[in-house]
Amino acid sequence: MSDALVGALTVLLATNPPAALTNLVLERTGLAALTVNTNDPVAQELQAIMEADDEAQADIDRWIDEADRPNDPAATLAGVTLRGRIQQRIEPVKLRYQRFVEAHPTNAAAYLAFGSFLNAMGEEGEAVEKWEKARKLDPTNPAAFNNLANTYAHIGPVEKSFPLYEEAIRLNPHEPVYLHNFGTLVFLFRRDATNYFKCDEQAVFERAFGLYQKAIALDPRNFQLAADVAQTYYGWNLPKSTNGIANPEAELALANTALMAWTNALSLAPTESDREGVYLHFARWNIRLGRWEEAKLNLSVVTNEVHLPVRNRLDRTLLERQAAASKAD
Repeated sequence: MSDALVGALTVLLATNPPAALTNLVLERTGLAALTVNTNDPVAQELQAIMEADDEAQADIDRWIDEADRPNDPAATLAGVTLRGRIQQRIEPVKLRYQRFVEAHPTNAAAYLAFGSFLNAMGEEGEAVEKWEKARKLDPTNPAAFNNLANTYAHIGPVEKSFPLYEEAIRLNPHEPVYLHNFGTLVFLFRRDATNYFKCDEQAVFERAFGLYQKAIALDPRNFQLAADVAQTYYGWNLPKSTNGIANPEAELALANTALMAWTNALSLAPTESDREGVYLHFARWNIRLGRWEEAKLNLSVVTNEVHLPVRNRLDRTLLERQAAASKAD
């Protein structure tokens, strides 16, 4: 999956309560760490194929970006032409991977890299086959477990992802991507998580939060991580007063903590679109607190077309809540 697509999915998650898994960090962790033995021609050959893979995917990302900008003179490819061009670009790389694993059937790193290539091309079933092979050949490599968990979370069965992420983290507890991915799985698939961990939903939120906190301690400048941590506050249950009514002090404390988390995410946001997505969350919490003017100011910042449907919904919610509060007064 391209970084552009991952970014788009992250924007969707950041502006909408999650209903399905969309933002697993599909990074090819483990591949970048591979070092080439300059005296080993087999390792050198694999490195050359991986570099060709990276070049092909960079070209494809650029073509897709150009095609998504119809008013740009560079965007001259029709959809079917683009599809054919992509196919022509990836086929030679795929053939090189195939020939390599046929010639070196016990090379776990090759199966790991080949699987990542196939997954990026949308061939998830074949990617799983290659990663399963890599896992069997080298059960000490956490990347294969992480990648398999990502894909099972996407195509099912989801329950297979939990032990795979746990094993990836056991093998390398210092890799923030594994912790981040597992936290996302637990947070988004709460019913599956309650079944797997034999706990209630609030304990699931706490577990996801704990995984995110460990990840962010290892990678404190990661915007997506910071946003996911902030996202968890939507799921926290508040303590009730003795009469069973929500405790306003607890509500205020939760909201302020969430706003602080989103403020941290804002400081790390890499693009204007990401920053506008954060302002939508500011607006949500300020509406929840009845801070109407602050919410209006937050929403006024949001002008990017991708965020307008959510902004429009929040505009309506703001008006409805403000009107109801005026009547109550």
